[in-house]
Amino acid sequence: MTPISAPPAAPSRIQGLRCRECGTNTPLGAKYVCEECYGPLEVVYDYDVIRRMMTRETVEKGPRSIWRYLPLLPVSESCIVTLQEGCTPLVAAPRLGKELGLRNLWIKNDAVNPTYSFKDRVVACAVSRAKEFGFETISCASTGNLGCSVAAFGGVGGMRAVVFIPADLEPSKITGIGAYGPTLIAIDGNYDDVNRLCAEISATRPWAFVNINLRPFYSEGSKTLGFEVAEQLGWRAPDHVVVPIASGSLLCKVKKGLQELETLGLIGPVNTRFSGAQAVGCAPVASAFLENRDEIRPVRPETIAKSLAIGNPADGPYALDIIRKTGGGAAAVTDEEVIRGMKLLARTEGIFTETAGGVTVATVAALARSGKIGPDELTVAYITGNGYKTQEAIIPTLAKPPVIRASVAEVDRVLSGA
Repeated sequence: MTPISAPPAAPSRIQGLRCRECGTNTPLGAKYVCEECYGPLEVVYDYDVIRRMMTRETVEKGPRSIWRYLPLLPVSESCIVTLQEGCTPLVAAPRLGKELGLRNLWIKNDAVNPTYSFKDRVVACAVSRAKEFGFETISCASTGNLGCSVAAFGGVGGMRAVVFIPADLEPSKITGIGAYGPTLIAIDGNYDDVNRLCAEISATRPWAFVNINLRPFYSEGSKTLGFEVAEQLGWRAPDHVVVPIASGSLLCKVKKGLQELETLGLIGPVNTRFSGAQAVGCAPVASAFLENRDEIRPVRPETIAKSLAIGNPADGPYALDIIRKTGGGAAAVTDEEVIRGMKLLARTEGIFTETAGGVTVATVAALARSGKIGPDELTVAYITGNGYKTQEAIIPTLAKPPVIRASVAEVDRVLSGA
């Protein structure tokens, strides 16, 4: 089946696509750049229509998934493909907060999604929209988490899944992707090399690349991390959020999600400060912020936080602008700090996060030390992936357990340190 340019009878709440740079409007379709200026496209909604459809009560009565916010997502109800993604815990983190000097710290734990990362949110939107457009093959360039999600949702959606990854990806993530049975192709290069190849393929094959030709729809799924936090806090925006930055899209869309709730009158004014978390080995946005420059200079990634290893972030300039305009901050943390962050979160709050989460926790610690996060600010740290996906990073730092005979005396000897 050949993909069609736009679905029949699109919901009236979805108006089309609009360029984020020049403002040119264009009809819905599998496209991601403006034909006028080559700027990125974004989905546009009719908030007057949505205001009549969506209230706090309708949301609270909705499904326990991202689809409770359907009026603000770019998908028709009849085309939804879901694994019950979203509605993940927002948990108070008093023990972690005490160690960092923060009295009102919360963790948004997206490590418990169906494929164990926040990517299930964006892929649910992309695959649903791909079916609506008539695609039969779903694909992506991935640093791991996205590939897992595309493979899983492709199967559930009855679509062929083709996943492209850097060849040096963590073995745990390669295994996780392969378990779902996609066509998996490893490229000798980094993520930016893989992404360039996929962009070329998207121009020649009738495939739905979730993070390329379906990017405007895919990225909208990240807004639900803003929606959920506001709802879980009793319909209010947090004072401060710390978000890991790869492409920069997640930070931008959390901001958009909070703004949309304000526009609809579901929460009060949004005065949230946005801070970005990156690793030293791939910190183009954090470096620009810390060096007080507007230019996002591409870098060649070299970090254990491979899920954040995008050296030329597509939404980097927009993320940087949000950080500055909201009075937020940014940090670039070392691989050693990443490991300490992973262990600290596990020890204090019982959450085992992947390396990207270690980046976030280490950044929270750095911003708290510098006074960029106030001790009483209601601060939410976004944990986006599960630690079992990046075990390789932490294994060398763990002590091997002693092997003893099944004897109480032997146990006493170990416990005494003898």
